[in-house]
Amino acid sequence: MTNNTSRPLDGIRVIEVGQLLAGPFAGCILGYFGAEVIKIEPPEGDPIRGWRILENGTSHWWRSIGRNKKSITLDLKKTEAQLIAKTLIDTADVVIENFRPGVMENWNLGPDNFKESNPQIIYARISGYGQTGLCQ
Repeated sequence: MTNNTSRPLDGIRVIEVGQLLAGPFAGCILGYFGAEVIKIEPPEGDPIRGWRILENGTSHWWRSIGRNKKSITLDLKKTEAQLIAKTLIDTADVVIENFRPGVMENWNLGPDNFKESNPQIIYARISGYGQTGLCQ
C-alpha cells in the first residue's frame, strides 16, 4: 500500500485580499485542499484577529480561519504596496477578494488590471450585494 499525500489543489497559488469572514473562509477551504494561500492583510491585521473571544491576544476565529495560509502586511492605499500586490497576483492562479465594489479597482488591482499580465487568473469576488448593489 502506498501513502499518497497529494491533495487536489497542490501547486495552485491563491492570493486572498479580503477581511472578516467571506473571503478568508474561502481561502481557508482552498488551503485545506492543498492550495498555497497568501493572505494580504492591512497594517493593523485582519479584523478577525481580534474578533469576539480572545485567547492569548488572538481570537478563536482567527485560529480557525487563518490556518493554512501565509500572511503579508501591505497598506494597499499606498502605490508601493499596490505594486507588491500586483507582483504577487501576477504569480497566482486565483485571487479572492470581498471588499465593497470598486475598492480593488481603486487600488489598480481589479480583474481588468491582469488581463494582459495574467490572463488565465481566476478572480473570485464575494459581495453580499453583488458588484452593482442592484437586484436583478
